[in-house]
Amino acid sequence: MTVEPAGIGPITVKKRRGGEKALYGLIYLLSAGILVMVLYFVIYILIRGVPTVTPAFLTTAPNPIKKTVGIFPSLVNTLYIILFSLLISVPFGVGGAIYLNEYAKHRRLTGLIEFAAGVLSGIPSILYGIFGYVFFCVLLNLKVSLLAGVLTLTIMVLPIILRTTQEALRAVPVSYREGALGLGAAKWHMIRTLLLPCSLKGVLAGVILSIGRMISESAALLLVAGGSAMYMPKGSLFDQLASSGSTLSVELYRHAYSRGDNETAFGIAAVLLLIVIALNLLTRWIAKRLTEN
Repeated sequence: MTVEPAGIGPITVKKRRGGEKALYGLIYLLSAGILVMVLYFVIYILIRGVPTVTPAFLTTAPNPIKKTVGIFPSLVNTLYIILFSLLISVPFGVGGAIYLNEYAKHRRLTGLIEFAAGVLSGIPSILYGIFGYVFFCVLLNLKVSLLAGVLTLTIMVLPIILRTTQEALRAVPVSYREGALGLGAAKWHMIRTLLLPCSLKGVLAGVILSIGRMISESAALLLVAGGSAMYMPKGSLFDQLASSGSTLSVELYRHAYSRGDNETAFGIAAVLLLIVIALNLLTRWIAKRLTEN
C-alpha cells in the first residue's frame, strides 16, 4: 500500500496546442515524403538495372571487339579502394579522435584541428583529385594508380571518421569515466574496455558514411586512379595497386554521359546500390555482435 504525499495530486499531461500539433504533423509529413523518395529511388534503379546484371556482366571485362560489357575489373578496383582506404583511415581517424577527446590539453590546438577537419569535410572532391594528382602521382611518383586513389580517398574520408568518432565519445557520460578511473583502472584500459564499446555504433556510423562517399566518388578518382578498366586483374596485389583502373562510379559516369549507354549505367548503379546495402547490413551485424560480446 502506497501513501501519496499530502497536497500532491496525480500528474496531468497538458494538451498540445494547435501550433505544436501542426509542427508535429509537418515533421511526420516531411519524414514520410523523404521515405517515399528513397524507396522510389531504390526501386526505380533496381527495376531498371537488375535485368542487366547477369553472371557474364559481373565476371567479365569489357570487350569492344566482341561488343560485350563487363564490370569485373571495375568491381575489383572498387573493393580494393574501399578496403585499403578503410584500413588506413579508420585507425588514424579513431586514434586521432581519442587523442583529441581524451588526451589533448591545448584547447586552442584542439579547436584548430577540429576546424580544419570541418573545412576538409566540405571541400569539393575535384580539389582532392587535383591535390592527389600533384602530390601522390607527380611528387611521390606513384603515377596514376589505384594506390594514389586509395591515399587520396583516405584523406577525403579521414575528417568524417574523426568527427563522428569524437561525437560518439562525447556522448558517453562523464560518470562512466570517473567511475572507471575511481576504481583504479588505467586511462587506456578505461578507453579500450569502456569508451570504445559504448561509442561503437557512432564509430561504425562514420565508417558507413565514409564507405558511401568512397563508392560514389568519381571526379577525384578519374584524375588519380584512371578512367579505364579494360583488362582482368593479374599479377600480385601490389602490381594491381600500382596499375591504373577505374571504379564502378567512374564506369557509371563513362557509360551514362560519355557513351549514352543508359542500360549499362543502370546495371552499374544497381550493383553499387546492392554493395552499399550489403556493407550497411554487414557493419550493423558486426556492431551487434561486438556489443553482445
